[in-house]
Amino acid sequence: MESSCWRKTIHFWAPTFKWGISIANIADFAKPPEKISYPQQIAVTATGLIWSRYSLVITPKNWNLFSVNVAMAGTGLYQLSRKIRHDYFNEEQQPALAEE
Repeated sequence: MESSCWRKTIHFWAPTFKWGISIANIADFAKPPEKISYPQQIAVTATGLIWSRYSLVITPKNWNLFSVNVAMAGTGLYQLSRKIRHDYFNEEQQPALAEE
């Protein structure tokens, strides 16, 4: 009985605390794109994708874990898209590079 209670507690609290990562990433939407870290956002995105899949193959399915990881993958992909657009498709930098 004791181990069952422990498992339910971990299954609830671990993904619940993980929401902090997604909330922090949402707060960083206001951060300038040049301050976004590729390694950090790749890690957030990959973690979200991998654990989203895992949360659906375990028994019982952990929907809280699934939803937090979908949010992590989504916010990570959005931040990566902001960084890539800034670094590779920024129209303001193109004329400056052409003048040099």
